[in-house]
Amino acid sequence: MKIFVAKLAFKTTIEDLKALFEQFGTVESCKVIMDHETGRSKCYGFVEMPNDNEAYKAIVETDETVFMGNELQVKKSRPQTTVASKPEKPVRPKRPHHPYIPPVQEEKA
Repeated sequence: MKIFVAKLAFKTTIEDLKALFEQFGTVESCKVIMDHETGRSKCYGFVEMPNDNEAYKAIVETDETVFMGNELQVKKSRPQTTVASKPEKPVRPKRPHHPYIPPVQEEKA
């Protein structure tokens, strides 16, 4: 089961989060989401636990508890929705190429 963990402290690492959830069972993966521009934590992350019973126990036991100075919000992660892609623009037919031909000027005698 994938678990969503919000309100993490900025200094929380993957190892810290993994250690917190390993108290309740096997942790398959752990991720703290980082801001690409600043390199700082966005203060939320995800934990995956293969055993649903252990995962539910971890959610109940860690939700609204203080961890590294912050009160966590922990819940089952919702499935990720796919972002609808923009519809493709219709292909415009190519126009025939007409090269520019300057007008011919007659010489005056």
